[in-house]
Amino acid sequence: MSLCIAYSCTIGGLSTITGTSTNLIFAEHFNNRYPDCHCINFGTWFVLTFPITIIILILSWVWLHWLYLGFDFSSMFRCAKDKSEKEKASAKIIEDEYKQLGSISNQELVTLVIFILMALLWFTRDPGFVPGWSSLFPQYKGYATDSTAALILGLLFFIIPANMPTNSSFGKNNDLSYTTLITWKEFQSCMPWEIALLVGGGFALAQGTEDSGLSAWVGSKLTPLGSLPIWVTIAVSSLIVTSVTEVASNPATITIFLPILSPLAEAIGVNPLYILIPTTLCTSFAFLLPVANPPNAIVFTYGHLQVIDMVKAGLGVNIIGVLAVMLGVRVWGVPLFDLETYPSWAPPHFIANITGP
Repeated sequence: MSLCIAYSCTIGGLSTITGTSTNLIFAEHFNNRYPDCHCINFGTWFVLTFPITIIILILSWVWLHWLYLGFDFSSMFRCAKDKSEKEKASAKIIEDEYKQLGSISNQELVTLVIFILMALLWFTRDPGFVPGWSSLFPQYKGYATDSTAALILGLLFFIIPANMPTNSSFGKNNDLSYTTLITWKEFQSCMPWEIALLVGGGFALAQGTEDSGLSAWVGSKLTPLGSLPIWVTIAVSSLIVTSVTEVASNPATITIFLPILSPLAEAIGVNPLYILIPTTLCTSFAFLLPVANPPNAIVFTYGHLQVIDMVKAGLGVNIIGVLAVMLGVRVWGVPLFDLETYPSWAPPHFIANITGP
């Protein structure tokens, strides 16, 4: 149960751009390096990754079930079977915890409405098959992004009162003050500033490697990889980042590899998305060690797991994830993004000056 919760948290984040920090870093890096490409948005990313996420979840469940419970899957789907005492006790605990939650509060309801509205704005900004709401502002092209919707709706948390005023709330003193859903003090205490600094430093590093000519030099040294089949190059890149992210943080890993893989794709004449998307997704596959990502560390602190348990289970999930990503990118990612064609929005796939200015 502990491993299922930890792995599900990581796998579920793959399906949206905002689901993981690595997806956000990739989107920002890609939009900065290839500003003429408008193919990466909330909708297209979801169409690509949601089936991959479902495949990984199902196969990971099968793997964990076989690893800890064996091949007896038939008993799980048997109707009207008698529950054991442990199952009855577990169901009683879940029922009691659910009752303690109580009814939904006004704050939770407002948060749910804002979240649904933000998801709808993300999906409808530029869906691709029909004009999105960003087309309503042609004079501000490039400013109506997913970040715009998130920022505007995020500001509502600092405006909407946590408790709606009533007649009795004004009282004799005529007190008109109210507390918003989120205060600035609460925001400061919860905001992961270290992630913001790490991401910002990564963008600065990427820009520095490009301006100095380092990325072009690295790309020229990697051109022999162009003689290999493209799926081999993708597989090698995916396996490398999957291995590195087990001992380094996911944001740090993707920050290091994006400035290297982008010029590699340009140097060998491959659509950059063909290499960047699989490696970005595989950067999140940190399932082997407790220190690999926060969900692993949280469930490990409960004391029900040993490191060897997570290594055995995580190795299989890592392999399943890499294979599912390769399958998804190859089967429906190629027609979705036209990955087998070198795009016009990418630089010409030859390097005229590898020494830099």
